[in-house]
Formats: sequence, C-alpha cells, structure tokens
Amino acid sequence: MVQGILAGMLRATPGRCGIACLVLLLLSPAWAAKKTDPGAVSAPPDLLLEGGRKLSFERSFGSEKEVLGKPKFWTKVLNVVAGEPQYRMVVRPYSIAVDSHGRAIVTDPGAAGVHIFDFAKHKYKFIERKDKEKDAMLAPQCLALDAQDNIYVTDSDSGKIFVFDADGKYRHALGSLKGGEGYFKRPTGIAVDSAAQRIYVTDTLRDKIFVLDMQGHVLQTIGKHGNGSGEFYYPTELHLDNNNLLVVDAMNFRVQWFGRNGNAEGEFGKIGDSPGQIFRPKGVAVDSEDHLYIVDGLSGMVQVFDREGRLLYYFGKRGRALGEFQLPSGVFIDHDDRVFVVDSFNRRVQVFRYHGLPKQARGGQ
Repeated sequence: MVQGILAGMLRATPGRCGIACLVLLLLSPAWAAKKTDPGAVSAPPDLLLEGGRKLSFERSFGSEKEVLGKPKFWTKVLNVVAGEPQYRMVVRPYSIAVDSHGRAIVTDPGAAGVHIFDFAKHKYKFIERKDKEKDAMLAPQCLALDAQDNIYVTDSDSGKIFVFDADGKYRHALGSLKGGEGYFKRPTGIAVDSAAQRIYVTDTLRDKIFVLDMQGHVLQTIGKHGNGSGEFYYPTELHLDNNNLLVVDAMNFRVQWFGRNGNAEGEFGKIGDSPGQIFRPKGVAVDSEDHLYIVDGLSGMVQVFDREGRLLYYFGKRGRALGEFQLPSGVFIDHDDRVFVVDSFNRRVQVFRYHGLPKQARGGQ
C-alpha cells in the first residue's frame, strides 16, 4: 500500500507531492503517538468533608483553544502548513456566570471584553466595544444573567451597565448620560431579579446599592457610608439568593444580607487573614445546601460558611498549581453544584464540584 502511495507521489506535481509527504508524515507512528507534556501537573485530591460530603477538582480553562476540542485531521494538516491560529486567552479575568445552557461567561477587564466558553458545542465568542464612539466598554467588572440568558455587565470605568443578548449581541447601555458619561461612579456587583423585573447594582464609591427597573430607572437605594447594620464601606459583589440579597461589604470585612424590601437582615465576618476570618473578600455564592462561599483575594482561598457565619471548610492557597490561586476574584455555583472560581492572576478559571448529601438525607422531598 505504501508503495502505491509513493508511486502516486512520484507522478504528482511538486505541490501535490509536498502535501502527500506531509500527510504521510502525519500518519507515521512518530506523529501519531501521544505526546507527553513534561509540564503537566496532577489535579489536587478530593477534599473529604463531614458526613460523606466532598469537594473534587474537575478542570481548569483560560483560552479559546481549550473550548474548541481536539482538531480534526485536516485542521491538523492546515496548522502544520500555515501554523496554528492565534487563540484568544483570558488576560485578567474577574467575574463569572454560567447560563442555562452551561456556557461559562467571564468578564475580563484586562482584555476590555467578555469571554463566552461553550464546552458542550465547542464554541467560543469574545464580546467587546472598544472603539465605539458612543458607549464604549472600557473595564467590564461583574456580570449577571436574566431568565432569558441576557448578559448584564458593569463597567467600573465608564460608569455604565452594558446589556447583551444571549448570543452576545449588544442591546443597550443603562446609566448612559447625554454627555457620554455614566450615571454610576464605580458600578461593580450586579444581580438581576427577572421575576420582579429588578436590577441591583453596587456603586462602590457611593457606598450604596441602586435598585433599578429593567429600563434602568432608579426605584430605590439601599445603604449609606458607615459600619453599622445596613451601612457600607466599599460594597462590591452581589448575589441574589431566594429572598436574600447578599452583599460583599469589602472594607467592613463582612458579608451582609438584605430582604427584597431593602431591610438589613443579617451579617457575618471578622477581619483577619486566618481561616474563618475575612481580609480581602471578593466573590460570593451559595451551594444547594445553603452554604456561603467567600473568595478571599489575599489568602488565595475560598472559605465556606453556614448562615450563622461558622466556618465549615476552606480550600486553596496562594500558588500556581491546580487547586491553588493567585488573587482569586469571582465565584459562581451552578445547579449541579459545580464551583467556578476565577483565578485572576493565574489567568484561568478553576472548576470544582461539591458533592453534598442526597435530598432525602437532608430532609428534602
């Protein structure tokens, strides 16, 4: 068979001969053999918890190439001939959300855009509005999704909220004033209540939370500067959970929660850099057992508390290995209890899965 192929090559034109040689090279055992990555590192072991619960590491990702999957044969040939394309990578990721189709959506102020990773369909998209004369997106910070998977992004530099549809198409900006400025001084955290048609956004420099309708009109403000109950000192991330709005009150080193009416209902947090204490709180999320996950950017770990503020466990430390973090920021937990942690300075997202008790063991239906 090989002789027949060689004979065909001899009759071929020089260009075809080169391609045929390349095909044979790709099919040879040396190229077909699986290569070993000398820099490969092993995943961290499962973290075994009380009552048979556990936290397991699933994967890490940070580039377009990872979502596209293994290239097909002719793509490999083209890559050898023309060189691999330039794949986009995250630069300084900050916040993350996962939509109803399992797509991971990541804000990236370092790249002035938003990445959409669709692992199920092996697709990737990057959203940006860099060079627009009106409503350019400069520093996308946090994001939230509504019931239709529309994407709401706060921009800490422009002072606006950018709204994109589920396909990443720009729809409009909220808080855009006539002169081009934004209404908010420094919008950061955002949450969307689709049922009540409300948008919550923290204005960190104003020490307030603004409650908007879906058209961006201000309906109510929550909080003022201070360290008392219902007061803030640089509030940042938000998380809407059932009837509670969780607020990271960053420079008060605590998390507060409010009812939908804006009344303060509870808080926890104690300043410090040891487990159970908070020093640089970033993202906040809640799992299926109502445990609160708080990212601490300084210590490089994620701490998990109950509603009374008792530390249940923590994972991570400062470092570059899998399971370690450098300046982590956003966190999101999906319906399958997959925990997505934005590992900002390591330019990646790490994914874990929390394995809790079955509903029957928790007293569920």
